[in-house]
Amino acid sequence: MARRVTITGTRSTTAESDLLGLFDAYIRPFADPDAHFYLGGADGIDTAALDWLAVDSQVSLTIVVPCAVTDQPATAVASIRRWQAAGRLVEVVELGASRLGTAAYHARNRWMVDRSELVIGFPRGTEPTSGTWYTLDYAAEQGKPRVVVPV
Repeated sequence: MARRVTITGTRSTTAESDLLGLFDAYIRPFADPDAHFYLGGADGIDTAALDWLAVDSQVSLTIVVPCAVTDQPATAVASIRRWQAAGRLVEVVELGASRLGTAAYHARNRWMVDRSELVIGFPRGTEPTSGTWYTLDYAAEQGKPRVVVPV
C-alpha cells in the first residue's frame, strides 16, 4: 500500500538552503516512489516542499487549495502551473470555498489530513493558533503520527 503524507507549514520561511537540508532529513525518509503527498498550494513551506518533491523524488503529488488555484499567491500559482505542465501533479483539488480565510484553510487542512496516514509539519514558533499547529493538532486528534520540524 502506498504511504499517504500531508505536508503543512508556515508561509514565513527561512533561507532556501536551510529548507533543502530539512526536507532532505525529514521528508526524504517518507518519499519512496509509491508515496502520495498532499500539499496546500500556498507560499512558504507548501511551495518550497512542492518544488523540492517535484525535482528530488518520484512521489505522487496532489495540491489542495481552499478556493481556486487563481486565488493563491502568484509564486504559488506559478509553481503549481509549472509542475502541472511538467506532468508531476496527479491532481489539483480546488475545494471551492466562497472566500479565503481561517475556516477555508482549516477545511483544506482537514481534507488533506483525512486522506493521509502521516503529517509532517514545519511550524514557526509555538503559537497554538497558527494553521500549522491547527493541522498537527487535528492529526493528533485523528490518532495519526506527526513529524514536527520547527523552522
